[in-house]
Amino acid sequence: MASKVSEFITNWQGKNEPTLAEKIKTTFKPSAPLRHRIIMANYKLRTMINKLEAYINKLQERDRALFERVVEAQMNKDVARATMYANEIAEIRKITKQMMVTQIALEQVQLRLETVMTIGDVVTDLVPVIGVVRELKNSIKTLMPEMSFELSEIEESLQEVIHEVGEFMPGGTEVVAASPEAKKILEEAQVIAEQRMKERFPSLPTFVTSAQQVNQNGSSK
Repeated sequence: MASKVSEFITNWQGKNEPTLAEKIKTTFKPSAPLRHRIIMANYKLRTMINKLEAYINKLQERDRALFERVVEAQMNKDVARATMYANEIAEIRKITKQMMVTQIALEQVQLRLETVMTIGDVVTDLVPVIGVVRELKNSIKTLMPEMSFELSEIEESLQEVIHEVGEFMPGGTEVVAASPEAKKILEEAQVIAEQRMKERFPSLPTFVTSAQQVNQNGSSK
């Protein structure tokens, strides 16, 4: 058992001075220390969070410009044009909310990875993280395929960490795709995103939203 613990610590921190045989082995099969892989995943997440913030800011600027056109059309009593702009705003806000949910959930994942690096409770903390990453990867596949691919790489890397840790745990480890904690993180991200949307985006004039509802009801018949 002591040798297993020693081997896990070595895998977690990395070896200081590899032997010649180990260097040759690494040449053919590179293997980064577990801690390093988590640090790299954390770095990639931070990059994605920053990208999402930039995208959200651009969408907010577009929303603001269209909102001014809605107000102008309202002053000119041009309900049709105001509704047209409002419909575009609705699409922008739908996309923005999805990005916000992803951003907030990734922030939670990043915090969890920092906890893993500090405490080292890999199994307990990484399993829900993988579940969240998997859900987000699927949800933004159509909207942001490149980011979905990056999340897929992070998921694969964290899966490898879990499996390698399992080699040193009695009975191994099993990754649950949608753990209760993963669902909780996603639900909290949804609630926070809705609140941020209310804070960052003004409500549309009542007559415009009423016209939108009439159009939607008419098109659904």
